[in-house]
Amino acid sequence: MLNIHQLSVSFQGEYLFESISYRLNAGDRVGLVGKNGAGKSTMLKVLAGDLEPSEGQLAKTKDLQIGFLRQDIDFEAGRSVLEEAYQAFTKIKALERQQEGINHQLATRTDYESEEYHELMVAVNEVQQQYEMLGGYNYQGDTERVLQGLGFSRSDFDKPTESFSGGWRMRIELAKLLLQNNDVLLLDEPTNHLDIESILWLEDFLKTTSGCVVIVSHDKMFLDNVTNRTIEISLGSIYDYNKPYTQYLKLRAERKEQQLAAQKNQQKEIEQTEKLIEKFRAKASKASMAQSLIKKLDKIDRIEVDQDDHSVMNLQFPVSVNPGKIILEAKQLGKSYGDNQVFKDFSMIVERNSKTAFVGQNGQGKSTLAKIIVGEIDYEGELKLGHNVQIGYFAQNQAEYLDGDISVHQTMIDAANEKNRTRVRDILGAFLFRGDDIEKKVKVLSGGERNRLALAKMLLQPLNVLVMDEPTNHLDIQSKQVLKEALIQFEGTLIVISHDRDFLQGLTQRVLEFKDHQIKEYLGDIDDYLAERKVENLREVEKKTQPEKKSAQAVVSKEKLSYAEQKQLKSLQNRLSNIESKINQLEREIKEDDVALATDYDQTVADTQFFDRYDKKKKRLQALMNDWEAVQLEIDEKQSE
Repeated sequence: MLNIHQLSVSFQGEYLFESISYRLNAGDRVGLVGKNGAGKSTMLKVLAGDLEPSEGQLAKTKDLQIGFLRQDIDFEAGRSVLEEAYQAFTKIKALERQQEGINHQLATRTDYESEEYHELMVAVNEVQQQYEMLGGYNYQGDTERVLQGLGFSRSDFDKPTESFSGGWRMRIELAKLLLQNNDVLLLDEPTNHLDIESILWLEDFLKTTSGCVVIVSHDKMFLDNVTNRTIEISLGSIYDYNKPYTQYLKLRAERKEQQLAAQKNQQKEIEQTEKLIEKFRAKASKASMAQSLIKKLDKIDRIEVDQDDHSVMNLQFPVSVNPGKIILEAKQLGKSYGDNQVFKDFSMIVERNSKTAFVGQNGQGKSTLAKIIVGEIDYEGELKLGHNVQIGYFAQNQAEYLDGDISVHQTMIDAANEKNRTRVRDILGAFLFRGDDIEKKVKVLSGGERNRLALAKMLLQPLNVLVMDEPTNHLDIQSKQVLKEALIQFEGTLIVISHDRDFLQGLTQRVLEFKDHQIKEYLGDIDDYLAERKVENLREVEKKTQPEKKSAQAVVSKEKLSYAEQKQLKSLQNRLSNIESKINQLEREIKEDDVALATDYDQTVADTQFFDRYDKKKKRLQALMNDWEAVQLEIDEKQSE
């Protein structure tokens, strides 16, 4: 499908990776992993054709279609969510325009017996056949299904794309890619802007795709659930294993142990041979044997051990001044956006040196409460900050606030003051920006490098309270651990929002759960919280509670269903939604045909294929109604088991 041979990419004479080769095949679901700055996003750009390699070749099969989820997207203003998603179907939309043009001519011309009119009849038939072959009668239902899978409601479909945040617009772009049926799908951090329901849906979608998928992600569970192969980029080389991420780590560690043992044994043999050479050199009668041993030594293929990149950032958050005992006190706090009440009547006290985690469903107010605390948005109720409180805030999209047109060094200089300006280079070095790296423009940095720069900027401001919203997005696993250790050592007060259980373990002493428009407090760290909630992971917590159905039968709550049963139920509900969309589309088409027959019978039946298509639609509608009934029955059985 796609063959990469002796590929190298260099910038200003330094190789990012050199002479690497591998092959991507249909059915491969590859996790592309590595440290921030190792070249993961660059590799995706090379595979997509956005970046020419310095050396090497990319050979691909004829007419190979590659879809790439880029981090920078540009939508045309004025389009609705549905209209933008329909841009995935360029050929179908072109055929629709062609159909409209031909149908307009057929409706306005009266030369029914002319050759030109006959050619138009032939043309409309050919266009309709192409339209059907490309899935023209299904694409609207498919689009609605994918958009709903990624978290959009039907009420969102007609809203303009510019009314949505960058994260939601990224979901639209992802929907377009998934609808295009590309042979190769390149996804750069696809889960960063998704809630748990959408992540689960995306996992199911990707596991059933017939093409090749290459994913850059720092979500270990997502990689384990989706991928069947892992390629790591490290120190300019790659390590390729046909295993998901966690299994790959074990195999790579075992391989390194074997290499070290083999290298140690080989070194012993080499040392023994060198001693014999020295011994035989002294005797003329043994000179030929010494030469033989030297030749043997030269021919030995020295065993090399896979090299690991151990470079990590050095992070420590200093406390500015000692604040009062009470950091903040909230009374009857609430926030609403129009008719949408995010939360209300929430009260809490945050004490000095406490560490609190906000966890739970997206859209329930975690980021909203963080923004209220740091004074970014207004609210209902009372919020009072304590004496000498100095808050450092890391927003979920902090990296987006960086100016892409200035250098890393200038970014820090602009944020510094007279007291710490002389420390800028030292701080950048601690965050792995060294040498010429500090003169790079921010826009060329990877997502993880931008996050590191945003963290470095925080050290230039006085603080004794840290409010951090998803600080681990885009960070590699080593950088996550460094950040976690720095926050554990931080002698101030911490409020952190995260979906990452590994990151939260042992970090906080209190958990606030945001679920179904309620905020509930749990004492202890994340493991204590999950044990009290009787769930295994944060994914279970973040799932939305399904509204109760009005039925004579008692419906078992989702919390009583196993994880596998919940996924089956979700899949059935997606199927039902897809069928409903197709039924609605067919009913509209049949209604249009009925109107055409009633208002202009002669012209309508002039199309000799009309009644065949009309009959097929009726039969297709009946089949879909039967399918709907069967799927609905299966859902009811699942919910009542």
